[in-house]
Amino acid sequence: MAIRYFEEEGVRSRLKQKRTLSKFISEDIILKHLDVQQIDINYIFCNDESLLEKNIAFLDHNTLTDIITFDLSATEDDLMAELYISVDRVADNAAAFGVSYEQELHRVIFHGILHLCGFKDKTDKEAKEMRRQEDLCIRSYFKQ
Repeated sequence: MAIRYFEEEGVRSRLKQKRTLSKFISEDIILKHLDVQQIDINYIFCNDESLLEKNIAFLDHNTLTDIITFDLSATEDDLMAELYISVDRVADNAAAFGVSYEQELHRVIFHGILHLCGFKDKTDKEAKEMRRQEDLCIRSYFKQ
């Protein structure tokens, strides 16, 4: 089971305690919701410009976003994905929501994984449940 973190050139995520985070993601989120044998997740931290290019190219959305999640799983037994996170959006959203950069970064990290676990956020009801799940993850992770 591998969860890796990469930063595009010139980008600094400021993510700390990666081993602890990886263990939490795999054991407390993924394996709680999915019955998978293998986990291969890559988080790639980038800037707004880079993520916007991907949003346009792959999703045909010409809007800024904080995360794009690509599920690359070949079977239901394996969870393989790439998650691209804009540190620019994370910083702006943290300021807008009145939370720390660290908390917002983790919310976005958990948000992407929750999508891979089957949670959606297209309807108001789905978005409310997604936010509840994010909050549960944040509270559980930071109480460690």
